Amino acid sequence: MIPPLIAPSILAADFANLQRDVELLNRSEADWIHVDVMDGVFVPNISFGIPVCEAVNRHATKPLDVHLMIVQPERYVDAFARAGAANPDRPGTITVHLEACTHLYRTLTQIRETGCRAGVALNPHSPVELLADVLEEVDLILLMSVNPGFGGQSFIPHTLQKIRKLRRLLAASGQTAFIEVDGGVGNDNVAALVEAGADVLVAGSSVFRAADPAEAIHTLKQFGQTARPV
Repeated sequence: MIPPLIAPSILAADFANLQRDVELLNRSEADWIHVDVMDGVFVPNISFGIPVCEAVNRHATKPLDVHLMIVQPERYVDAFARAGAANPDRPGTITVHLEACTHLYRTLTQIRETGCRAGVALNPHSPVELLADVLEEVDLILLMSVNPGFGGQSFIPHTLQKIRKLRRLLAASGQTAFIEVDGGVGNDNVAALVEAGADVLVAGSSVFRAADPAEAIHTLKQFGQTARPV
């Protein structure tokens, strides 16, 4: 069975030792490096922007999974693509929020034109059915399993039902987008998430607060592989 992809979030890394933590992820079984960009407007927190993404890209050997929790994300898509998400050696993903996009179809097209996978994220209150008319333009769907803005929050159990609904919606439409889950992911729920249909798991605190982050990533993959349906 294929294990889920693991995308550790550098939001939980040690910013004073960011190069060290990125190199740790390079040596680990992590598949992608998740970059949470927050503007203090769309979400009640400010994280980092283009310069930090560029710095991560200089040291990363794995694709960047850039999550734009910002208003008017279309203004910054090209900049984040150049900052590392569209690295030709390891093309990554740029994900924007449905709730932040006035013209979502156009923005998803813009992301694909940069050479990145196009992702769309849904807040916990947004139903998956809202994506029905853009599924052909989407490579990844990120379901927030906490309210976005801060790391270390508790997982919202309703997310499992939402994953199942989305999996059915994708199957009915003949689309094969990744289903990614972000928020409160850890050893206690990874099996249930994969069993419900998740492909990619974002893990922040459960990785970087562990005594051995590389071992924590390995354990997540092992738990997920055991649960993945045949």
